[in-house]
Amino acid sequence: MAVKDAPAVAAPAPAQKSAPQRAMEKLGLVRDIDLALHLPLRYEDETRLTPMSALRDGDTVQVEAVVREALIQGGRRQLVVWLVEGRHELLLRFVHFFPSHQKSLVPGALVRARGEVRGGFLGREMVHPAFKVVQPGAPLSDALTPVYPTSAQLPQAYLRKAVAAGLRRAPLDEVLPRGVVPRGLPGLREALNFLHHPSSAASLAALEERTHPAWQRIKFEELLAQQLSQLTAQRERARLRAPSLKARPGGLHEQLLAALPFTLTAAQHRVSNEIAADLRRPQPMHRLLQGDVGSGKTVVAALAAAVAIDAGWQCALMAPTEILAEQHFRKLLQWLEPLGIGVAWLTGSRKGKARTAMVERIASGEAKLIVGTHAVIQGDVHFAKLGLAVIDEQHRFGVAQRLELRHKLAEQKLEPHLLMMSATPIPRTLAMTYFADLDVSTIDELPPGRTPIVTRVFADNRRDDVIARVRDEVNKGRQVYWVVPLIEESEALDLQNATETHAQLSAIFDGVAVGLLHGRMSSADKAAVMAEFTAGRMSVLVATTVIEVGVDVPNASVMVIEHAERFGLAQLHQLRGRVGRGAVASVCVLIYTSPLSQTGRERLKAMAETTDGFEIARRDLEIRGPGEFMGAKQSGDALLKFADLAQDEVLLERAKAAAPGLLDAHPDAARAHISRWLGGKMEFLKA
Repeated sequence: MAVKDAPAVAAPAPAQKSAPQRAMEKLGLVRDIDLALHLPLRYEDETRLTPMSALRDGDTVQVEAVVREALIQGGRRQLVVWLVEGRHELLLRFVHFFPSHQKSLVPGALVRARGEVRGGFLGREMVHPAFKVVQPGAPLSDALTPVYPTSAQLPQAYLRKAVAAGLRRAPLDEVLPRGVVPRGLPGLREALNFLHHPSSAASLAALEERTHPAWQRIKFEELLAQQLSQLTAQRERARLRAPSLKARPGGLHEQLLAALPFTLTAAQHRVSNEIAADLRRPQPMHRLLQGDVGSGKTVVAALAAAVAIDAGWQCALMAPTEILAEQHFRKLLQWLEPLGIGVAWLTGSRKGKARTAMVERIASGEAKLIVGTHAVIQGDVHFAKLGLAVIDEQHRFGVAQRLELRHKLAEQKLEPHLLMMSATPIPRTLAMTYFADLDVSTIDELPPGRTPIVTRVFADNRRDDVIARVRDEVNKGRQVYWVVPLIEESEALDLQNATETHAQLSAIFDGVAVGLLHGRMSSADKAAVMAEFTAGRMSVLVATTVIEVGVDVPNASVMVIEHAERFGLAQLHQLRGRVGRGAVASVCVLIYTSPLSQTGRERLKAMAETTDGFEIARRDLEIRGPGEFMGAKQSGDALLKFADLAQDEVLLERAKAAAPGLLDAHPDAARAHISRWLGGKMEFLKA
């Protein structure tokens, strides 16, 4: 008798994740330690009840009272509920509500409601309060109720349970040796338990301002992990080997210095010497060259390139935009080509045979200096002998691009030297944290002949006054930038776009050449417009922020920025730096649209008060925080979740001082601490 085959049993399908689970993963809440370190944004005080007789407008309080009446009112269907306590009444108003609200908020029900009290047409009311129906004598909470950072798919109640469970399970043993943590701070588990469930006696101000000792412990831990990771990266790099690049007597470096049509400033000499000393060492240089707009960083990079090329190696210079890359290309070609140095040009728009020819010149070593955008690090580009990589405006590249560059540089046996340049000066606390593994060189003086730039702020109802000033400058033979933030109509933003503004100004300045430049133009069209403006054949250039960096037209004396409140502070400072590049008195005009937000007001005030790039950077860091300041948002992770660089400098100093000894004497403890706090983010810190 034949035996029938048993029916195949299908493998169980993987369980579908719920919306809250997917939302938790998106927030990075994967490990128990992630949940334990997901700290509250603020707290609600549900530990006490406020009698209705003591209510004051503007207070956020919790009341307990009986429902007298509940009904649906008005054409827009609002649920209104009257609570009564003795002779006093309070109205609860729900503009959006569910059937469950109507079922629970019935006459006679005892309700606890928490919200902001305000005066209304029918007396005092709370709009959309948090509420629950309770039994008489139900106990109050004995701890402040945490409110966590969350998303629409992740209700607070679900998140509170998940965090409480993660906090119970998370391994929170003390891994730091005695004496590392500042005295007077609680243990890690004690600090976290307190921050998730503070007692009703805790100071709300100390919690929300993050000055409580429990907060100080968490911030110290985070800063220490960050310092340890940077120090680890620095030491790993010190073990790597790089080519020793030395300038020859009478070689390219000296020839370039002699051929330059200007004399270097003392600051340029100093930083050039610092870079040359690094290049001579057999360890890879990792240096940040910072200097204000127009301080002359490009020539310092050219001198470093000359040293590398003279020693028989290639140099790659990478810029974030084609316009900036082309600006560098033209300058470097002008300085280096007469010395017999082959320069290659590589951007995303260069395709076909021209690109193939460039890639072949780079691979053969014929091209000694390679200038371009991120196209320089694409997969098909291979260097013969790359000795030096220069990245301009490095914070403008995403974290992923910076990591890609590091991996690209690691293709050969010897690591290239790395020079990063920034016209956004790095405040001291930022240099101590995110750039702790870098050596920093600063050009702190401008070349002679630069004129101070006066900054004026106007409301948009004074646009005619600005146009009159522009007309005066054009009549004197000067040139003007007019910058706008968008290039086409947007329903979301009521902004004048570049195309419209160009048409308006062309009509107003009849007989004057008015150009248009924006990001959606082809590279050839952009280059043609810039060539006309640079040559002085165009008086007014209407542009988006593609002209933010690198453009150098000494005859341009006015920079007008429309909707200035929409731009970041560093961006405004960079745009302002496009004028004042010659001997002509220059002005930057910021036109804003009311009403101004607090952030917008702070930005415009800073611009009007100072032209010092370091002071601008300090204020920008205060306004935006380090993640946006550094262009680190692309990583999807805030660089510091808890510590505040403006407020926690003392803790930062302690963490910086403790890191080397901890790494030397207790390497296992240091590794465990880094893993707890950073998990898989170590790569981003290396970028």
